[in-house]
Amino acid sequence: MSGSEHWRSSLSFSDRFTSVVKMQVSSLYAFLILPNSRSSAYVRSSSSLDSTEARRKAKSAEDDIYKSAASLAEYHQQCGAFTVELEDKGRSEGVGEQSEPSIDGDTTNEGGMTIGRYQNAAYYRNGVTSTVYRARSLSGHTGEESSRQARTELVALKVMELTALQPPHDAYREARVLRRAASSNVIPLVEAFQLAGSRLVLVFPFMYHDLPSLMSKGVAFSSNQRRNCLRDLFSALAHLHSLGIIHRDIKPSNILLHSPTGPAYLADFGIVWDPLDKASEPADQKITDVGTTCYRPPELLFGNTSYSFALDMWAAGCVVAEVIDGSIESLFEAGDLGSELALIRSIFKKLGTPTLETWPEAANMRDWGKMEFYNYPAQPWDTLLPGASSVGRDLVRKMVRYESVQRLSAAEALDHDFFHDR
Repeated sequence: MSGSEHWRSSLSFSDRFTSVVKMQVSSLYAFLILPNSRSSAYVRSSSSLDSTEARRKAKSAEDDIYKSAASLAEYHQQCGAFTVELEDKGRSEGVGEQSEPSIDGDTTNEGGMTIGRYQNAAYYRNGVTSTVYRARSLSGHTGEESSRQARTELVALKVMELTALQPPHDAYREARVLRRAASSNVIPLVEAFQLAGSRLVLVFPFMYHDLPSLMSKGVAFSSNQRRNCLRDLFSALAHLHSLGIIHRDIKPSNILLHSPTGPAYLADFGIVWDPLDKASEPADQKITDVGTTCYRPPELLFGNTSYSFALDMWAAGCVVAEVIDGSIESLFEAGDLGSELALIRSIFKKLGTPTLETWPEAANMRDWGKMEFYNYPAQPWDTLLPGASSVGRDLVRKMVRYESVQRLSAAEALDHDFFHDR
């Protein structure tokens, strides 16, 4: 097999799908936010652009890159360049426009977008399958929904193109689970509504911070505030897990705060698994293409489709490691391209290469035993987390372990000395 054929064979369908979705969202962003820019003209072939057309153009661009790229690194670089260039051109070429249309075609006097009944919405950020806008809630509404908005004032509007979503992503399930799982540390869903076409909007209180921004250098984020943030994370997980719900994407950027003093909220339920929801897979046939790179537990990497909420606890343990030891960027590394083999190697190098004696569950995993790995010895936790306290390292150690049934539950984590010793 030639080098070019080898890298193409290593690129999974889900990898290519993710690239297409990112490119599609960027195309829609250029069209909807900056309709008069040359970038917008590039991504539309008529006076209007729907999600089907955007997806067609994104797939065509991705396919051209897939065929022309000489390596996996070049493929990712070109896909990323397409996305960044389209958005950057759109922003620069849209400067000076007097007004911007809403998604529904209306405009406001202040130049912002109108999304449903929310006016002056401004672009905030892109996700893999969504675009988020920031807006102020309108006055004059009554009822519980209005009172929640009045308390928050600023709201985040998560706009999703339903035709771009493929399992495990499901916007309707996200809304249903958020309502069922409402609690003090789960991001509140203010409302959900559908726009013309195939766009669903989820409305949340706007949060000024996520965990990575607070942990960045130069930000005052005390050890007590970090501890409280982690406590809120485990409170959210304890509630979800008591309902049988698995979040499946625990990572620092999905932990949001209105201020550094808290409270913290668990967000982004786009790939959540709920045993009571009709859109979730059977319990023994769960999708393994979930989670984010270095927070994915080993059972996913070896094809276990019967995983439990312990999946969240491994990821949460990785988050704790980053929070309590500022000297590490992440506990495990998946390389620049997010390779599963690179992640497996990183886990094995740090925790030691497992055997069926140390990881009995692996015997029932479909991909266990397909490859032989170097026998790495386990490293001591004080070497892995040199900047953490001993009690903090103990908390991580009891969650980041191969055998999932041996990991702490969220409720047990809340009882750990880390949250009670001062």
